[in-house]
Amino acid sequence: MPYSIYPDATGIAATVSQGEASAQTIVAAALARIADYNTTLNCFTSILAEQALADAKAVDQAIATGHTPGPLAGVPFAVKDLFDIAGIRTLAGSKINAERPPAVKDATLIARLKQAGAILVGALNMDEYAYGFVTENSHYGATRNPHDLDRICGGSSGGCGAAVAAGLVPFSLGSDTNGSIRVPASLCGIFGLKPTYGRLSRARTYPFVASLDHLGPFARSVRDLALTFDLMQGSDSDDPFCTDRPPEACLPSLSEGIDGLRIAVADDYFLKGAEPIVLAALEKVASALQVTRHVTIPEAQRARAAAFIITASEGSNLHLDDLRQCPQDFDPATRDRFLAGALIPASWYIQAQRFRRWYGDRLRELFTQVDVILAPATPHPATLIGQQTMVLEGIGEVPLRPNVGIYTQPLSFIGVPIVCVPIQTSGALPVGIQVIAAPYKEAIALRVAAVLEAIGVASAPTVDLEKP
Repeated sequence: MPYSIYPDATGIAATVSQGEASAQTIVAAALARIADYNTTLNCFTSILAEQALADAKAVDQAIATGHTPGPLAGVPFAVKDLFDIAGIRTLAGSKINAERPPAVKDATLIARLKQAGAILVGALNMDEYAYGFVTENSHYGATRNPHDLDRICGGSSGGCGAAVAAGLVPFSLGSDTNGSIRVPASLCGIFGLKPTYGRLSRARTYPFVASLDHLGPFARSVRDLALTFDLMQGSDSDDPFCTDRPPEACLPSLSEGIDGLRIAVADDYFLKGAEPIVLAALEKVASALQVTRHVTIPEAQRARAAAFIITASEGSNLHLDDLRQCPQDFDPATRDRFLAGALIPASWYIQAQRFRRWYGDRLRELFTQVDVILAPATPHPATLIGQQTMVLEGIGEVPLRPNVGIYTQPLSFIGVPIVCVPIQTSGALPVGIQVIAAPYKEAIALRVAAVLEAIGVASAPTVDLEKP
């Protein structure tokens, strides 16, 4: 059976577990689809065909001998190229890392998904060192948006978003420091989850900003998003930032609906600059959920400024030796941002962290009044590859790369869980809406996303592509 007839990971796993198709057949078909379309999209930096087929064979053998294959039996997936994959160099989008030794062990989250029967098929393109919102990588090329090949897919987890939107894999893993899951999810028209800070292990992944980095999944259904998240939860002694909080299964909660939930729309800062098509998508979501309440997230603009300071300071510190020894090997845009970050006074960084604590307290107070807040994920649909500026409604022309994440940065800053839901617009391009919940309340955000999907307001159909 062709791989493309299976809409999601859940369907593939059921098919393999029930013996209706072999894992090897599924993985071979996925690899064939990747071969057909990756040249056009430029999603993958490594394709692990031989190992993937061997892993699929092991799943089939387990089923044949009466063993339980796992809830993701035979499901192909791929990861952003900052996750360690045993035997593969972890590029993190850089030229410099290509000269370093291969990883000796899989990242914790990859290992947990493999234990559940999933099959890793490759690593995905990204902005260099995760510092960007466009995935126009000067070393490995731009990843193209499946909805319009002339447009960006977002970043820095751009390969993740494009690969899932194009149906090359049913789900992928990315990272989100300032919006790098939610921006590609929005621009590529798929679901993305940024969990609570520290909820998923970051062991054996290449860091960007340790105090801001999150890891999470992309998928074309809320069920797949919840299932993969549940399977990756759990403390990890190899990650000192990973919380010891017991795992809380989100998948069973999807059928609970939203009765009793207090939902509001973020106003003020989160409505400024957005194109009318984005505001219409937000109104569509609010109307479907019968939301009339608005709330103001205080000092969001200042939170974004503080996030810039922390990002630049911590990010540059990690790369100081390479900046001194081989500056020519950086993407020029990344290098310039890191050099600027290295010059930030320590007093600024300290003050930004102080403000961060205050801001987090204000948000926690807000979540005593509401359970969920809705906000745009990006101010516009996908822009053209190579475009340097954009116009924000009522604000004017601004540099594009640092401003795609204007609505995501103030929320990454305090580590709350967020689901980005895809809204198909009246135009050709989708946009995303953030469903924001209090810390450790991923299940609530996923419940709201599931309702939006069930009533047809949020959807992530596979993009039809012509073979090159």
